[in-house]
Amino acid sequence: MQALEKQLLFELEHFNATEGSIETLFIGGGTPSTVSPELYRPIFDLLQPFLKEDAEITSEANPNSATKEWLQGMYDLGVNRISFGVQSFDENKLKLLNRAHTPQMARDALKNAADIGFKNLSLDLIYATLGDTKELLANDLKEAFMLPINHLSAYALTIEEGTAFEKKPQMAKEQLELTEWIFQEINKKGFEQYEISNFGTYRSKHNLGYWEYKDYIGAGAGAVGKRNNKRFYPNPAIETYIKNPLKMRVEELSDEDMRLEKIFLGFRSCVGVEKDLLSDAEKIKASVLVQEKKLSFKNDHFYNPDYLLADELALFLSS
Repeated sequence: MQALEKQLLFELEHFNATEGSIETLFIGGGTPSTVSPELYRPIFDLLQPFLKEDAEITSEANPNSATKEWLQGMYDLGVNRISFGVQSFDENKLKLLNRAHTPQMARDALKNAADIGFKNLSLDLIYATLGDTKELLANDLKEAFMLPINHLSAYALTIEEGTAFEKKPQMAKEQLELTEWIFQEINKKGFEQYEISNFGTYRSKHNLGYWEYKDYIGAGAGAVGKRNNKRFYPNPAIETYIKNPLKMRVEELSDEDMRLEKIFLGFRSCVGVEKDLLSDAEKIKASVLVQEKKLSFKNDHFYNPDYLLADELALFLSS
């Protein structure tokens, strides 16, 4: 936490942060709910002058470690949104995913957060895992919508290198038909999809900031920050990070890198793609997609009505 504070002091200066210039704050990666609110206090004291009056302040939390005391402590610090890593309400699936909580712990954590006064609550569900059925997923959604949430993230299980599931590639099993069905079911509940994995009656300002290609500070081991055409990567190894939290790898983005990123981020979210971002040849292809009803065009922006096609559309335009 001291290393984090040291890096934040440096970043605030590096990013020329001014009073009220921070729109959102997101505490995530790992399990923030295992860290006592008291240890966050110096961080909040440091950031307080820079936070906008209505800043969205989110913390991720695991149901088994987000006790009532922890939630109250974070609420008292100024956190106004919690995103719970629920993943499923099926006991066998939770065991399969190596989760430490039970379905009841998830229900209790959400209800406790609402009782404390959190108005913006989100939960994550994971689909496309081995053994998923329509019945199991329907029950997960039914359980989720019985809880006091205004936002839901639905992620397909993806197997990453260096993770516990690397030797079990069979664990991930996405079926397009099932994915489309899940998205439709969530929409039916009045939760509008505003990005490929995110739905809600509330849209996370923090999430939207990434898709709008805003600059952001990435503080902590393994975080990522972006300013103008540079991305910053603090050391992912925690001990090395603590020794020198200011040492980071810098990636320089070309104008073309940034243009392509804006296109694919725009197509996978409600942000859309500005017409002026496209070359003349790409504008012709985009017009064809509008005629084919694969894109819509409004206020000088192209919008994608089916986020599952986002990558294909971006590739079609740039090929």
